Amino acid sequence: MTRSKVLRNLLNNGRDYDTPRLEEIAAKLGLPVADVLVVGGHPVPGYLLPPDRDRDVLRAFTYRVTFCNHLQLGALREFLLALPNEGMAPGPRSARDPADPDPFPAVLDGLMRNRGFGVREFPFVGLSMSTIRGMLGGAWHRLSQLQAVAGPLGWSTADLAALAGEPLQPLDYGPMFCHHVGAVFLAAVPCTTEQLVRAAREADRLSARKDHGAWQPVSEGIDDCPDA
Repeated sequence: MTRSKVLRNLLNNGRDYDTPRLEEIAAKLGLPVADVLVVGGHPVPGYLLPPDRDRDVLRAFTYRVTFCNHLQLGALREFLLALPNEGMAPGPRSARDPADPDPFPAVLDGLMRNRGFGVREFPFVGLSMSTIRGMLGGAWHRLSQLQAVAGPLGWSTADLAALAGEPLQPLDYGPMFCHHVGAVFLAAVPCTTEQLVRAAREADRLSARKDHGAWQPVSEGIDDCPDA
């Protein structure tokens, strides 16, 4: 069975799978267990979710990550993985509605929330907030938009397209962020507010970011990626 068929089968029939089967699928696909639970229509236990933290701090952290080049992203990820787990797990998050005729918006929302992202905290990917809200609300999910959000989630465009039912086709431009940016955000999932503050400082140290005096979207995480 191809990867896309595995994902579509998980989307349509995942509620019939028990936790060990879902963990096996997550390992096979190289995806976080929390994400596989979301796709399969299962609740996500609190220990897999981010703790409660200051959303302004999270937004500042994601902004600073986007100044890091590929080597710096790798170093920042190692910094995050070395931090102790100090956060208090939130309560579990309920499963998506099984009666929803188009499950993809709820799946995308779940993938974002697995990382602690709301629309405001999601890094700038060349899409407006209203466009991302439209994707979450079921108004659209075109391939170019899936490509834009895939990297920060640590997913591939092809995998998101399989879930959204969007046919793959050549695009005229590449993504703004590679999946290594998403790997940093995944490593930050257990972090508390205080740890995110420390990680933002580390990102600034690594990138030698200069303060522009205003919030300006930036991207440094794709041009030097060996997978690009």
